[in-house]
Amino acid sequence: MSTKVPQNQDQEIDIFQLSKSIGGFFDRLNRFIFRAIQFFIRNWIAVLILFVLGVVLGFYLDSNKKSFQNQIVVTPNFESVDYLYAKIDLIEAKIISGDADFLKNTVGIQHPEYIRKIEIKPVADVYKFIEDKEQNLELIKLMAEVGEIKKVLEDNVTSKNYTYHTISFVSSEPATEKEVVEPLLNYLNNSAYYNDIQKIGYKNLEKEIAQNDTIISQIDQVLSSLSGGAKSDKLVYNNENLQLNDIIKTKQKLVTEQGKNRFRLITFDKTIKEINSTLNINENKTVNGNLKIILPFVFIFLFVLVSLFFKFYRKQLALSKANQL
Repeated sequence: MSTKVPQNQDQEIDIFQLSKSIGGFFDRLNRFIFRAIQFFIRNWIAVLILFVLGVVLGFYLDSNKKSFQNQIVVTPNFESVDYLYAKIDLIEAKIISGDADFLKNTVGIQHPEYIRKIEIKPVADVYKFIEDKEQNLELIKLMAEVGEIKKVLEDNVTSKNYTYHTISFVSSEPATEKEVVEPLLNYLNNSAYYNDIQKIGYKNLEKEIAQNDTIISQIDQVLSSLSGGAKSDKLVYNNENLQLNDIIKTKQKLVTEQGKNRFRLITFDKTIKEINSTLNINENKTVNGNLKIILPFVFIFLFVLVSLFFKFYRKQLALSKANQL
């Protein structure tokens, strides 16, 4: 006689158990919702007080938690990049320690309490870094052989040799050129050693430009004499004389160098030259301006957790006492 249970009957049992489990889940969910409603009805005064307290405190914190990002792009001249980074690190250390006297009297910032942090980072421009500098290109190739190229370009040894660097500082109130940027740059340029170097470097560059102009003028005279006095911008020399070719190449090189020198002359009036500044960028963080909405629900959530904890504790305490009887 066969003892096998029909397959259809097994399926009916499985469906019945599944339906029963689903029904039990919804029953538990309904009980949970009902208890939650009961909890808030019983404690509506405490919940209302916490909600109002959260809104008021949120409004207060939102009005006082302003944060502005400020950036100053500079170029350090005369190999002063390490000096620049050391000065910024010193200012950051003074901000952390709360040394308002140093920031106000030494640096010259009128309201040091508004400055929260300051840092400096290079503006990564690898193309300018290797432009006309074959040794820099070889350096990057050599360093890339022992590591990732991205890490090489961001490494301090490499990045400090970039032309431009960004000084970033966060303020709790809007910053101005007169109250923050100008005093900061004056402080960075207040170095007797680098001031002497700047004066000599500026004069040397002016002499180099004047000398190059003289050489270019002399080359023009030589070329003019060779062309029989003809003046033409499109004059072509078909000459196998290598010296003449070298003269033409020298002039081209000097003209290119003169263009770069005149650009450099613009920045050589300061050791740390400001390129541009962008001030008072309002930081868009998630909690900025939203604390009046977030805090009420945080307070209520903490109140629920504390209430559940005490309920659990009382229940376990009652069970413990009952087991001791």
